Amino acid sequence: MKLKTVIQTLDSISPFDTQEEWDNSGLVVGDLSMDIGDVYISLDADLEVLSKIPSNSLLVVHHPPIFKGLKELSCDGYPNKILIEAIKRDIAIVAMHTNYDLSHLNRYVLNEVLGYKEIKEDPFVLYFEVNKPFDEFAKEVANKLDLSHISAVKANDEVKIAALTTGSGSDLANTLEADCFLTGDIKYHLAKEALENGLSLLDIKHYESERFFAISLQKELQNKAINGIIANSKNPFISIKG
Repeated sequence: MKLKTVIQTLDSISPFDTQEEWDNSGLVVGDLSMDIGDVYISLDADLEVLSKIPSNSLLVVHHPPIFKGLKELSCDGYPNKILIEAIKRDIAIVAMHTNYDLSHLNRYVLNEVLGYKEIKEDPFVLYFEVNKPFDEFAKEVANKLDLSHISAVKANDEVKIAALTTGSGSDLANTLEADCFLTGDIKYHLAKEALENGLSLLDIKHYESERFFAISLQKELQNKAINGIIANSKNPFISIKG
């Protein structure tokens, strides 16, 4: 199967033209006319993932390995080493980032992982009804996302309406009409601001909230008669107890 054909299928699942202006979804490495043997899916592209993938394969990732402009393509540093390894071994790389957030990933995590249904949708934000005490809801979220602990800002004792953005959605916090916001990469100053403004926060972390990309896309590809093989990258963070 030609790379061009697979990309057309991916576009039919989640149109690349819906990505944000600053994003770099779509073909990152590869020749559209090349023949693809297998399709692999991972949250990120890294050397460990590439080492498990045969030549003449396609790797579909969530995070584009080329995000900012490259000034040179040496053999050192990130993402250069990854790109050169992929080129050497004829491994194509396609990214599905903000387009897939919009079309699938947020909804998959909310519906299939957390077990809630959206009642309203804004770009990159899904709202859902909770109607539970904050402490109970926070523990439920931690359990369903398999988090050993969850960092939280408790601005209210009850959560009626919550909002979800997987990955890093902190920039959206001031636009929400909710009692609690679930997202990753929450920084200290946002936490202070949210507490003063009456918005509770649950930091569901970046990797932990987006690691479902591969299984979600695998199901979509199966519906298109393409076998996507999960080769998920590892979380770069580790936990060290004091």
